[in-house]
Amino acid sequence: MPCGPVAYFGHFIDMANTPEEFDWESFETKGFGEGYSKKKKDELAQMYENTLTTITEKEVVTGTVVGINDRDVILNIGFKSDGLVPANEFRDLPELKLGDEVQVFIEEQENANGQLVLSRRKAKIVRAWEEIQDALDNDKVIEGIVKRRTKGGLIVDIYGVEAFLPGSQIDVKPIRDFDVFVGKKMEVKVIKINYTNDNVVVSHKVLIEKDLEKQKAQILENLEKGQVLEGVIKNMTNFGVFIDLGGVDGLLHITDISWGRINHPEEVLKLDQKVNIVVLDFDDDKKRISLGMKQLTPHPWDSLTEEMQIGSKVSGKIVNVADYGAFLEIMPGVEGLIHVSEMSWSQHLRNPQDFIKVGDELEAVVLTLDRDDRKMSLGIKQLSDDPWTKPELLTKYAIGTKHTGIVRNLTNFGLFIELEEGIDGLVHVSDLSWTKKIKHPSEFIKVGEELEVKVLELDVDNKRLALGHKQLEENPWDTFETIFTPGSEHKCTIISKNDKGAVLELPYGIEGFALNKNLQKEDDSKAEVGETLDFKVMEFSKEDKRIVLSHTATYREDEEVKATTRKPASAPKGGSGNAQGGGKKKAAPAPDAASSTLGDLSALANLKEQMMGGSGDAEGESQLTPNMNPDKAKAAAQRAESEAEEDENDDK
Repeated sequence: MPCGPVAYFGHFIDMANTPEEFDWESFETKGFGEGYSKKKKDELAQMYENTLTTITEKEVVTGTVVGINDRDVILNIGFKSDGLVPANEFRDLPELKLGDEVQVFIEEQENANGQLVLSRRKAKIVRAWEEIQDALDNDKVIEGIVKRRTKGGLIVDIYGVEAFLPGSQIDVKPIRDFDVFVGKKMEVKVIKINYTNDNVVVSHKVLIEKDLEKQKAQILENLEKGQVLEGVIKNMTNFGVFIDLGGVDGLLHITDISWGRINHPEEVLKLDQKVNIVVLDFDDDKKRISLGMKQLTPHPWDSLTEEMQIGSKVSGKIVNVADYGAFLEIMPGVEGLIHVSEMSWSQHLRNPQDFIKVGDELEAVVLTLDRDDRKMSLGIKQLSDDPWTKPELLTKYAIGTKHTGIVRNLTNFGLFIELEEGIDGLVHVSDLSWTKKIKHPSEFIKVGEELEVKVLELDVDNKRLALGHKQLEENPWDTFETIFTPGSEHKCTIISKNDKGAVLELPYGIEGFALNKNLQKEDDSKAEVGETLDFKVMEFSKEDKRIVLSHTATYREDEEVKATTRKPASAPKGGSGNAQGGGKKKAAPAPDAASSTLGDLSALANLKEQMMGGSGDAEGESQLTPNMNPDKAKAAAQRAESEAEEDENDDK
């Protein structure tokens, strides 16, 4: 209550001396406030209260511009005092004038200076988030301005809030250049709000898809197989292109673009190109549409001339090479297969890529032609004569002729040699060496190496050629039969051992065998691998090419040579024996120890000395050594045998 005199309806009242329980009603009836009833006073108080607005901080209200200066804009929001807003917050309203209404944000009802603090910028942000949330809740379409491009999309200004528009949400088709949208207005829908990061995600694609759904339904309803449509190439892949048919996409597979073979659609088509296509098939449930372009033109097979028949020569370009052959394109859409077996007269198969490449231009012969199934097989080797039909073949590869070829293939039973292109021969594993036991040809030679051979058999009708390598030399076993007679002793080296016995290396590079019991030395120890000892021949088999020896028999006098030289049941293939191919010379029987004379022992000693590489006879004849030619070895053995017989006769 104020102290001192105050004016009240034209009268001065000393408030200091006024009692607390002052009767205002009685005062008014006595002349003060005459004419104002209680009802009237209530109306006046209500009018006064209505002139003041109850406000709350941190909310958005509407104010009226009551003043403008260089620094501030003065706003009346119905509060007891006016508020000030910096003028720079109204730069987007250059036409602002007195009386305009704007929305502002109440920051403080009264600051340190007793002023009402307002902000139009914050009001715009708060109002923008309310609008954005409302757009998300009610699926509303809002308009924004594309401010700039960013990684993966665009930044759109919506009510002053920057929203992210992903590149995948701009349009239903892939966008290759985002810059064309910068600075333009765009309608979008809010699809996600993250208040923690003040992040808003919008989409323009959903607006297009709604319109397209109607178009898709209409297109699919009227779609028919064989229908020709116009579309725009939307996307390219290595397997085909996707074409926009006006709201629905269709796939044009690479094989349906052209009758000819292409490696990538970009060879004949471009993005955004308008093309005419035909509907090949469609699936209502999956909404998949298969399109074709080559079907709009006649098939090239239909334009083949009647002159093209089996045996005709054609030329073209290789468009594909596979393991089984190559495809020759005669004209776009017309191809023939050249099987690998029709590329060369050679009997062994080779990889076509070794001598044919994509892009090569070749000439071929038509082998088969099926116009109904549109298939054609071609051949290259038919351009030259079959080497097996050449008349000079019988003379060139007559039995006994020698040739040099290249090893092309190895098998368990032998190897195949190419003597010339188209002429292959087989060398059986048993025809590789006279002396070595070869289990597999890989032990003797490798693929790609050259080998000299001799023709053993020629079958022109069946295109077979039997060859031999060991037949280039005479059979040394004819000579060995006279040298390694049962009972004779020789220096041998143990090559290897197994459970049964040991393999021995004899003179002339041949191998023999000794049982374990026959490896016992005189000191009761066993002979080991690498040792070189005297061994006595226990058995000789020319037919089986086997020599059985014993070291124990060399120092045991009671050891008997039980086996004798085995005679073959018949002459070996290809003939053997003497140089003229005549009868075989019988080996001399082993001398009996009891009936041997001094001459016998002398002759055997002389033969042994020659076999071990001793000095020759007095006339300077060649020595009998492991590296000696078999013919010379045979002659030396025969000479030694003759000398032994002469000595024996002299003794008698």
